[in-house]
Amino acid sequence: MGLMRNLISGLCDIIYPKTCHLCKNKLQAASIGGLVCATCWSKIKLNLPPFCASCGRNLIGRRSLNNLCSGCVKEPLHFDRAFSPCLYEGPIKELIHAFKYKNKDYLSSLLAQPMIEFIKKYNLPIRTIDALAAVPLSAAKLREREFNHALLLARHIGKEFNKEIMEDKLLRLRNSRSQTELNDRERRLNVKDAFSVIDAKALNNKNILLIDDVLTTGATASEAAKALKMAGASSVYVLTLAN
Repeated sequence: MGLMRNLISGLCDIIYPKTCHLCKNKLQAASIGGLVCATCWSKIKLNLPPFCASCGRNLIGRRSLNNLCSGCVKEPLHFDRAFSPCLYEGPIKELIHAFKYKNKDYLSSLLAQPMIEFIKKYNLPIRTIDALAAVPLSAAKLREREFNHALLLARHIGKEFNKEIMEDKLLRLRNSRSQTELNDRERRLNVKDAFSVIDAKALNNKNILLIDDVLTTGATASEAAKALKMAGASSVYVLTLAN
């Protein structure tokens, strides 16, 4: 049976050779996850230190005060600190867009890898984290997309570090407008008090790592963190794929 499966797989590769998800060239043996060629993957721009001590953005070329970017000085956020391994541009932006909006849920394992590697490289306090939570979608948005992209990422990270995933504790109360079409002030108002928690006892004195795909202004993650803390969480860190 295994021999027949391998034969069929080999014939499919000949007839329909696998191509890079980005450049569409034929994938070689050195491809990343069998989905992206090494050349395209190497073009992903990394978020490098020094980092803002709140939102996690690179501080080079930015005005800062006490290791905080000007945005975080002006508008403090409710989470304790955010981290992102990549910059939201180029290949990673294309992959995230396909993942979220084109039903490419199989990209989750590939996209979780930079997040996992970042935790290990920069010694994020994963040992003190009690559980992971994903920024939830509204019921309407979940029906439209059929999966929560942040939850898929969280599952891979949770499996890697043997951490509990709180899948049903954090809820989104309403279907807010897309943040992409709003300015900073509108983003904050759009998600204000948009989250709630079920079973607050499960969060009491817990350290939570909140997972999402992109941190832009930080408004969404901040409001989600506020809900978690109001429910009793001791600390809330945020990890996104890009910022």
